[in-house]
Amino acid sequence: MNDTTQRPALPDRLSIDPRSPYYDAAIFEHQVGIRLNDKERSDVEEYCISEGWVKVPAGKALDRKGNPLLTKLKGKVEAFYR
Repeated sequence: MNDTTQRPALPDRLSIDPRSPYYDAAIFEHQVGIRLNDKERSDVEEYCISEGWVKVPAGKALDRKGNPLLTKLKGKVEAFYR
């Protein structure tokens, strides 16, 4: 079964936070994978392919609203469906 025609195209920038303007619920109906510098990451909160960065949690630290503090890592970013 070929369901690649049913999947929406992956955007240049995507966030898992529903409050973000870069959030798209239709994409998260499928599993999305992210590679940074040819190494797959499972902890990515947001990515931008054209600018070459991903945001990942910085340990267990939380901000005052209870959200994880994020660190920006730079490199070659690839997004794909699993």
